[in-house]
Amino acid sequence: MRVNMPRFSVAASLSLAAFAAPAYAQWLQFGGPNRNFMVQTSDLADAWPEDGPQKLWHRRLGDGYSTILVDDGLLYTMYRIDDEEFTVALDAKTGKTVWQHGNPSPYTDVMMQFGPGPHSTPLVVGDRLFSVGTNVVLHCFEKKTGKVLWKHDLVAEFGAYIPAYGYANSPIAYDNLVILPADYPRPEHYTGGLPRQKKKEGVEQEPQSLIAFDQATGEVVWKKHDFQTDYSSPILVNFRGQDQLVLLMHNEIMGVNPAGGGLLWHLPVRPVPDENIGMPLWLGDGLLFCSAAYNSGSRVIKLTRHGDHTVAEQLWYSRKLRIMHGNAVRVGDYVYGSSGDFGPCFMVCMNIRTGKRAWLERGFAKAICLYADNKLIILDENGQLGLAKVSPEGMEVLARCTVAERLAWAAPTLVGKTLYVRDRKHIMALDLG
Repeated sequence: MRVNMPRFSVAASLSLAAFAAPAYAQWLQFGGPNRNFMVQTSDLADAWPEDGPQKLWHRRLGDGYSTILVDDGLLYTMYRIDDEEFTVALDAKTGKTVWQHGNPSPYTDVMMQFGPGPHSTPLVVGDRLFSVGTNVVLHCFEKKTGKVLWKHDLVAEFGAYIPAYGYANSPIAYDNLVILPADYPRPEHYTGGLPRQKKKEGVEQEPQSLIAFDQATGEVVWKKHDFQTDYSSPILVNFRGQDQLVLLMHNEIMGVNPAGGGLLWHLPVRPVPDENIGMPLWLGDGLLFCSAAYNSGSRVIKLTRHGDHTVAEQLWYSRKLRIMHGNAVRVGDYVYGSSGDFGPCFMVCMNIRTGKRAWLERGFAKAICLYADNKLIILDENGQLGLAKVSPEGMEVLARCTVAERLAWAAPTLVGKTLYVRDRKHIMALDLG
């Protein structure tokens, strides 16, 4: 059955129209040009051969779930071999290594349950590349050469906590800052056998949820808040002319002033999930979508302004969409995502205004998706790649094939017509044109 695509809402149309031309040639941060897994491109194929789209190149890389950045002919990601993690630059046309930098990063048996990482995705800003490993060591590189410009061991210097499965938050840029979550050890943390991390002797521990560094020098510009962090990465939104950095914590969602770190609002998240992994999604219209699996679900947070103050309230909550470590994309007044954790998973369509589920469809394992050229590109954890058209009436799968091995948990990257995919051991480039 062929399904007609819905009209975009005004907000969605403006969001897509705001993409600049460089979106065709760049993917500089986790989640893509606008950190929402949507990219402007055109002329993608409406179907693939039975064995899948043309494979431009394929190579073994190493363990990890770090996604792939694209900038000026180079790819940037992270991987692990044994007790060492690497930040690497690859030639986008061939996949050959241009430079790489290793950093010691021991792991535990708990980390090995689902793969020892790295999990975080690097960040490109101008001539610099920022990466943070499983052990919370932040590097700033000269992106073309791999020269280390500065680094911080956040455990040794700031008493940062290494989560049970390793650090997974992806950094974000604001003006001249690079900002990332960095909690400290708390009694309620599940350590999974990890030793308590301690700072150097004589350095007093201060509460911290977020740290902002100067991009050029690595100096701390601000370090604030005392909320328990989780695995989720921050986003930047502009609400009524005010820039806000939004982060989903363990049991709170909060917005801060990215320039100085001042708290603008926060809201408890109930029920508290075991882990918040997925990144919040800015829907526009003052609405934020976030989702977690396990004993949690999806919710929309509505922001309103009262004078100079922002007030947050929960618009709705539903267990009918539970995104574990994947994502949702917005098309019109609906979000589409993969619902489930360690059991059966379904592709789900949900109304952002009401929280009502429009449909759920079988056919894909736990998956991550991108939206481009009016199509949904789906990569599930078994390495199955799908191409679909979606609407509130249903999902029409145009093509599907297996391109990667289990576990393919890293989000794919689309630049122009080239899709970059990795599983735990391999990386590849596919032509979707």
